[in-house]
Amino acid sequence: MAGAGTSGGRDSSPAGVLERCRELVRPALVDAVGRLHPWTGEMAAYALGWADTAGQPDPGGSEGKGVRQALAVLGAEAVGADGADAVPGAVAVELVHTFSLLHDDIMDADTLRRQRPAVWKAYGTGPAVLTGDALLAQAVASLAETQGRHTAAAVRLLCRTLNALVSGQAQDLRFEHRPWSGPGAVAPEQYRSMAEHKTGSLLGCAIALGAVLGGAPDRTVTALDRAGRHLGLAFQAVDDILGIWGDPAVTGKPVHADLRQGKKTYPVLAALAGDSRAARELGALLDSGRTDGGTAEHIAALVDEAGGRSATRDEARRHLETARRALGEAPLRHTAARELDALFTHLLDRTW
Repeated sequence: MAGAGTSGGRDSSPAGVLERCRELVRPALVDAVGRLHPWTGEMAAYALGWADTAGQPDPGGSEGKGVRQALAVLGAEAVGADGADAVPGAVAVELVHTFSLLHDDIMDADTLRRQRPAVWKAYGTGPAVLTGDALLAQAVASLAETQGRHTAAAVRLLCRTLNALVSGQAQDLRFEHRPWSGPGAVAPEQYRSMAEHKTGSLLGCAIALGAVLGGAPDRTVTALDRAGRHLGLAFQAVDDILGIWGDPAVTGKPVHADLRQGKKTYPVLAALAGDSRAARELGALLDSGRTDGGTAEHIAALVDEAGGRSATRDEARRHLETARRALGEAPLRHTAARELDALFTHLLDRTW
């Protein structure tokens, strides 16, 4: 894998990069959460995997991989700045990501997150919504309070991203009520638009924020944003695969959850686009509205047989290659560019 090993004593493997960036960002992230009201701060600490519901340190809690904060730090380093310049942006995108997970779990009625009860199950729906709101406000404040000549541009970028993220979530929710076939069916290009807004926009923002705070020219920022957006499309495609066939012990979410909720994910849409026996049976079964229990397992098998899983893998690879080409369009520092490339591949191959 590209970027594995060390460079001048620096661990450039994806795991090493993620750990280094977490250590760099963690103090500022703790400080930002510490500014919240004690109650919302307690729930935020739970959501971030730092504490249990009693507010005590939780050794079993998962902090997540920290992908977005790492992209922000690498975005700054790739344009020749110090990774520390990107810390306010890294904090902002991590808080926005956590806010989006809290609200997504409520909207999707997901009861588990990272192998623990979701915040709304642990504390209640109202408190979870409030904590998400607090995290969103603190994300903007953390970035806006940064002292520097690039602060205004960074805040504008974050606000544009927030609008895109909400638009993507709105599309995703509305897709659930559209038919599986006929004139109102979700087309692949509509799915890609949703995924770019819901997932790609924040990944693009993360890496672009690092570049903005690092003083990069607009052309470089645009190339990095485009790379992150295509990475997000690849990331969402893998997420869709894991939502159907992922191991709950690894993903922390129930098996077949997306199928039971009737989500219009890429594997299902790709499978329905075919004309095989499996595709026709899948279409009839989905149109019947039966997606519970053993039926969901049968639907998953039909999606696989009709080529939905392999088509989604191909979709992820195409967007990964596009993301890499976008990286190649910008004049980036070699070490950080290599680490970005290795991290991109790591995200495509993930099982979490």
